[in-house]
Amino acid sequence: MLDSLQNILTSFAALLCGFAVGGTWVGVVVVPNESFDHMDHTRADRNVRGTLVAASTPIAIMLLAASALAVLGGALGAGIVAAVSAFGYFTNRWTLAPRKPRSAPPGARQRKKTQRVVAVALSLIFGVGSIAAGVMAALQI
Repeated sequence: MLDSLQNILTSFAALLCGFAVGGTWVGVVVVPNESFDHMDHTRADRNVRGTLVAASTPIAIMLLAASALAVLGGALGAGIVAAVSAFGYFTNRWTLAPRKPRSAPPGARQRKKTQRVVAVALSLIFGVGSIAAGVMAALQI
């Protein structure tokens, strides 16, 4: 009885990790490609930044739930990796947060491209972590 419950819990953890990977793929690959193909650079950048901020929280919540299910199912390694990946998605909120204006002269341009590039890179890295957590949960590691 307990073995079947653990199998169900780790299966749901792997499923949630798969949903997180799918959300990452849409937010990091599909949306930027379509945005920069069909919009001017400023609007596309704003759209990508907004998508990354909006998608980071639900993906992090899915990974936290996957982490809890994996630990309850006995896959401690998958739970730890999913929790670290969830924390990584929370960092997108901090990376893309509005900054205080610098002491630059009025009208000077701010370089927000670096923030977007860092957020995309972090999402890709923690997307790989989500894949690893899903595989580990499926194998009950």
